Amino acid sequence: MNPDPVPTPRYATLLLICCAVVLGCYFGTYMRFPVVPLYASSLGADTVLIGVINAAFLLSAGALSLPLGLIVHRLGMKLLAGVGLLLLAASSFLLAVSSTPHQLIWIYLFSGAGLAAFGPTTMSYVAGISPPTHLGRSYGWYTTALYTGMSLGPAAGGLVAEAWGFPLVFILSGLSIFVTFWVMFFFLPRARRVMPVRPSQPAMGKALIREVGKNLPLLGSWLATAGGCFGLGVFITYLPLHAHEQGLSYGQIGIVFAVQGLMNAVSRLPFGHLSDRVKYRNLLVVWGLLGVAASLAGYGLSRRPLHFILCAVVMGIGMGLAFTSVAALCVETVPPEHRGVAMGGYNSAIYLGMMVSAAGLGPIIGFVGFKNGFLLTTLITVLITGIAFLLMKGFSPPSLGSSDEVPLSHEQG
Repeated sequence: MNPDPVPTPRYATLLLICCAVVLGCYFGTYMRFPVVPLYASSLGADTVLIGVINAAFLLSAGALSLPLGLIVHRLGMKLLAGVGLLLLAASSFLLAVSSTPHQLIWIYLFSGAGLAAFGPTTMSYVAGISPPTHLGRSYGWYTTALYTGMSLGPAAGGLVAEAWGFPLVFILSGLSIFVTFWVMFFFLPRARRVMPVRPSQPAMGKALIREVGKNLPLLGSWLATAGGCFGLGVFITYLPLHAHEQGLSYGQIGIVFAVQGLMNAVSRLPFGHLSDRVKYRNLLVVWGLLGVAASLAGYGLSRRPLHFILCAVVMGIGMGLAFTSVAALCVETVPPEHRGVAMGGYNSAIYLGMMVSAAGLGPIIGFVGFKNGFLLTTLITVLITGIAFLLMKGFSPPSLGSSDEVPLSHEQG
């Protein structure tokens, strides 16, 4: 077997800058996640309204990710990602001066638009700079940075909230994201200067719908993403309330979020390498999602901090295994000109999956309680995983010899 080609230093440098920007963005954004449900509760919001607040953020992000993915090559990747960072920073500062639950809904709609502009754009950028042989590893590094931010952010947010109150969390969140904007502005080159192949404009309208509708592996990848994030939405929205009801402090809740994110992050690199070496990535996706489902059942049965932490370990590993592979699958199932669409749909699936669970499970949990709500989420996640597997079954990426891409070592200039 021929050894893998070694990426050029330029590829490594660009990937490092992308990872730094993603780490800063998600650290600042996720500082708020375990805090906002508790803050809303302190303002008088009940369980249903808290679900609506989180759903507003997820609906906005999910509804806008795919349209922005369609036009990212027209607007420019760096411009769109920069606008997203500024919107996220502004929304954090607005949270610091909010005083009613209904204000949180509008601010979270605003925040969702920012993440929709940032997320699919940076994922498309990483796909564009990566040699085909290193796609899984590139997303391994990318998502390691992402989930490091998602682990450290909640831990920092929970500790700051416990020591100094909610408003300071939101101020520090906004400052972190604003600093990240300037890092990206000064250090990340525009995509047109570094992409080895400049993709043509994708099909639009009915032609695009026909192409996507016939692409069952892509649809299966999106559905698997939505299934995993359906469970993640329950975790983000209702785990703080469930854990607090069981006696966990704000700081302990932040640690549970941090452990989930940390295990998610540290598992990404080995799973990225594994994903590049197996013929069928979809099997890794299925096993990862089954791990996520098992952790959700465990959360429902948990009563002590250690129980919640152990479930967070399982969830983090399952998410790392599933989502490293499913992101690469989304790229592999489409030609280069449709990558913006594929990653826009991927991000839409993330946020819409979380939105449906955040909004839909609120009334059900209010009726059956947290334990049964988490167990129901487990069943739904397993069902979605099975359907997604049938759609993805048998897909194997084309050989690198037929790839339309040119490795970065062959780029001009």
